[in-house]
Amino acid sequence: MKEPNLNKDKALMSSGIAAAFVASLCCITPVAASLAGIGGIASTFSWMEPIRPYIIGLTLLILGFAWFQKLKPKSKEEIDCACDDEPNTFQSKSFLGVVTLLAMILMVFPYYSEAFFSEKSTEIVYVQEANVQTVTYDIVGMTCAGCEASVRNAAQEVEGVLEAKASYDTQTATISFDKSKVQPERIKQAINSTGFTVKEEDSK
Repeated sequence: MKEPNLNKDKALMSSGIAAAFVASLCCITPVAASLAGIGGIASTFSWMEPIRPYIIGLTLLILGFAWFQKLKPKSKEEIDCACDDEPNTFQSKSFLGVVTLLAMILMVFPYYSEAFFSEKSTEIVYVQEANVQTVTYDIVGMTCAGCEASVRNAAQEVEGVLEAKASYDTQTATISFDKSKVQPERIKQAINSTGFTVKEEDSK
């Protein structure tokens, strides 16, 4: 009886972690791509955002069932079976707790993804007011805070950019820059290099 129970526990825990990872792919990819210097793949899994709530729901169901199996009272047959007396790591509540915690960390990744991007060093920059220009771009593909951070980080890396803000809610990025040092086209190229796309006709 021990071997089937062990296999079932392994399958449940593996499925829970896999589902949590898949649910976070659309948000993990932009951060991983930016950190690895391959920003062009940042938007690869953005198409998954609409189904993300369903995958999260599946993850919670799998983990909930695993905990139910772990906490339900044992039958007399299970209690009498000597083969279940030996503890196994994969069958312990502690291990299931670790798996659950890891799954939760993956699922809430979008809310702390910005922590992986280093803050641009604050320095005093004197710019003539006449040279300061602010442009708002419509961006295609942003679905979470990780996407925002990827776009914002790419824009801030451009010399001459003074401030960059991005919002996946409005699908826009607002960039303030010194037009004597950089042109809007260079900023658009930087944003496009992330895999997210500036709508040329909608730039303001």
